Amino acid sequence: MKMLIVNNLASGYGNGAIYDFIRSFAKDGDEIVLRSSDGNTDLRSFLIDAKNFDMVVAVGGDTTVGTVSYLLSNTNIPILPFPAGTDNIIAENLFMPTEPHALAKLARQNLTLNFDIGEIQVGKHRYGFGFNAGAGFSTAITKGAKPRRRFWGPFAYAGAALSNFKPEPSKIKLTLDDKEIFTEGVGIMLLNFTKIGFDLSMTHKNRPRDGKLDVVVLKAKTAIDYIPTLTAAALDNAINFPDRSDAIEVYLAKNIKIETEHKMDIHTDNDITELTTPFSAKNLEGAAKYVVCEECINNYNNDYE
Repeated sequence: MKMLIVNNLASGYGNGAIYDFIRSFAKDGDEIVLRSSDGNTDLRSFLIDAKNFDMVVAVGGDTTVGTVSYLLSNTNIPILPFPAGTDNIIAENLFMPTEPHALAKLARQNLTLNFDIGEIQVGKHRYGFGFNAGAGFSTAITKGAKPRRRFWGPFAYAGAALSNFKPEPSKIKLTLDDKEIFTEGVGIMLLNFTKIGFDLSMTHKNRPRDGKLDVVVLKAKTAIDYIPTLTAAALDNAINFPDRSDAIEVYLAKNIKIETEHKMDIHTDNDITELTTPFSAKNLEGAAKYVVCEECINNYNNDYE
C-alpha cells in the first residue's frame, strides 16, 4: 500500500503516536511518506500528489482533519482521521480508536464511508470544515479556549464560556435554502457532526450524511442558561429525547446565508479566522471518504435520505 501521512506537529501533546502507527502498519512492499508541518507549511503543498497514494492519514485534531477533508473533497481518496489533537471530535463521531496499533489495523482493513463536509464563503474567501463552523458566541468560546486547551483539554471551553458570561445579542436573518427566517441570538453554529464531545449532541439526530447542515441559533442571555440544554443532551438516551429548552433554535438546510445586525467573528472547526459576518455556507454532500470501523458503518450506513 502507498500511504501519505500529513502530520500536524502543533496538534495535541506531541506524544509521537504516529511513529508507533507506522511501525505497526508497515509491511513488505509498503511505501509510507511522512510530511510534517508545525503550522508554517501550507497543507496544500503536501497534498499536490495525493492521487498517487492509496490513502491519506490526517494526523492532528479537528482543524487538521477538516482541512485535509476539504482539500481532498470529491476526489474519492480515502482519508484516515488519526486523533492526535487536543480535541478529536470528528474522530469521536466516527467511533475511531485512539490506540495506534488499532488504527493501523483499521487502515489495513481499509473500510470506507463517504461523509458530508461544510464550506463557508465570505467574499472571495472559502473555508471548509468537517465538524462545525460558527459566529458570535461560539467563536468567542473557541478563541478563549485555544490557549488553554493543551493544559485543560475539553474543560477549556467551559472556562471560556464563563469568561464570556453575558454575550451581546444581535438581530439575525437566516436564508435557509429558499426560506427566510428572522430571529435574534448571541451566535450561530453550523454543525455537520452534532456530537460536541463527552457524547453530548446539540440535536437529537447526528446525521452527517444527510446532505444538510444543522443551523443552531444560540439565544441564551448568559452562559449559565445553556446548562439545561447540555443536561437535556446528556439525558437523550435515558428519557426519550427531552426538549433542548428555548436556549437554542435548530434548523436544517443545504444552502445557508447568515446576516447579523452586529458584526460577529467567524470560526471553522477550531480555527479562528479574521473574517466577520455576513457569510454564506453550503453542505458538500458525500465529499469526504473516511476510513472507518464496522461500528461506524453500522451507525451511519442508512443516513442518506
